Amino acid sequence: MDFQDLLLRYFGKTEIEDVEPGALGAGLEHMRVDLGLTTDPGNRFALWTLMYMLGGAPGLDVAFKDPTERDAARNFMDMADRLSEE
Repeated sequence: MDFQDLLLRYFGKTEIEDVEPGALGAGLEHMRVDLGLTTDPGNRFALWTLMYMLGGAPGLDVAFKDPTERDAARNFMDMADRLSEE
């Protein structure tokens, strides 16, 4: 999944700074639904990471039943948090 494709699909914009605050909540809700329906692990991870970066991701135990996928998400969270501290 391409980042700009995800933005266009869920928010109607290809640049994150162009997403209006009202559209953010609606887009995140649409992403939650798709996350629940998507079975492809790569697509689920892509959705979850974007949701995490936007502050709307479900908990790891809810989003990922597989321990390996939870660990990958936890590693992503740690990496993203380290980058935001810089």
